[in-house]
Order: sequence, then structure tokens, then C-alpha cells
Amino acid sequence: MKCVMTDSRTKLHERKRGPALFAVLAMCCSLASAAEIGQVKVVRGQVDLERNGQTLPAKVGMRLETADVLRTGADGSVGITMADNSLLSAGSNSILSLDRFDYDPTTNQGRFDTQLQKGSLSVISGRMAKQSPDAMTVRTPTAILGVRGTEFVVSVDP
Repeated sequence: MKCVMTDSRTKLHERKRGPALFAVLAMCCSLASAAEIGQVKVVRGQVDLERNGQTLPAKVGMRLETADVLRTGADGSVGITMADNSLLSAGSNSILSLDRFDYDPTTNQGRFDTQLQKGSLSVISGRMAKQSPDAMTVRTPTAILGVRGTEFVVSVDP
């Protein structure tokens, strides 16, 4: 975009665009952070995070987003806390996909869908599943588990 300044009034207008642009960018950044659904709390051994076609080593404090995939190695395990205080722990040789997480912290309503492709997963459900027992599901290659209790463990053999 080319900008031609013809008088002092136009020039002043162009200078004011900088703060307005900054405000728009700040708002967009705050909306982007709204996509965060949880956080990595514990990492042991080899744990990778796949996001948007990139693979990164998972680190404590890393923010999680919908569609993230966590992969643990033979010596790996990972513990995560979701925005509704659900606690998930994946054991060694696991592949865990965070497929959907829609959560309203005011009402504790929402939907949480995750998929365990292989390995093991321990779950302590958070506010969402306690508010609405059918709000959380865990898919495996052979079953769909509806969370009705507060704690469970599931294992998928390769």
C-alpha cells in the first residue's frame, strides 16, 4: 500500500494510525491467546508437541491449543492441566490428540474431546465434566469413552 501525504492534515492523520494499528494488533494478540486450552505441567523423557505441521519438544509451561498432538517416547510421560482444571497424564509411547476444547469458565459448560491413539492416559476430570457428565469424551481406535466419573485410566495397545 502506497501512502502519499499532500498536506499537514494528512500527515497528522498518518501519524495517528500508528497507535490505532498498535491497538488493533494488541486486540488480535489477546484473541490469539484465547485459543490456549491448557498447559504442560510435567515432562519426563522424550515428549514432543505437534502443532500446525511442526514438531517441537514439549517443555513445562508450554501453552496448549486445540488440535495439538502430544507424543511420548519409550522413556516419556507428560502431565497437562486444562483450562477447566482437568488433569491428564499420558504414559510412555503415547499419542494424545486434543481435538476439541470449548469451555465457558462462567458457567463451566462446554465440550472436551480428546483421542488416545496408543499408550496410556490417566484423567481426573475438571469443572466441565463435573458440571455436565457427558461433556468429555476420550476416543481410542476401538471405543469412545464418555466420562461419567471423576477419575479413570485408559490404555491402548498398538
